[in-house]
Amino acid sequence: MKVTRKGQVTIPLPIRKALGIKEGDILAVWEEDDKVILEKIDLPEPGQPVGREAYEELTRELDKVREAWR
Repeated sequence: MKVTRKGQVTIPLPIRKALGIKEGDILAVWEEDDKVILEKIDLPEPGQPVGREAYEELTRELDKVREAWR
């Protein structure tokens, strides 16, 4: 795939289908061992109650994303 002037890339359709990635989904991105890693972040649906365990998991995922941007 080719990177655009804005740094954008297109994830091929077979990969999006296999991973259930759709428009509006959130992906975390970071560098690891000279590779770019993308990970789909599953967020609860709006209005869905979030228990303590789910909240802690979301917090860990967000911390991972924030750390990658530093």
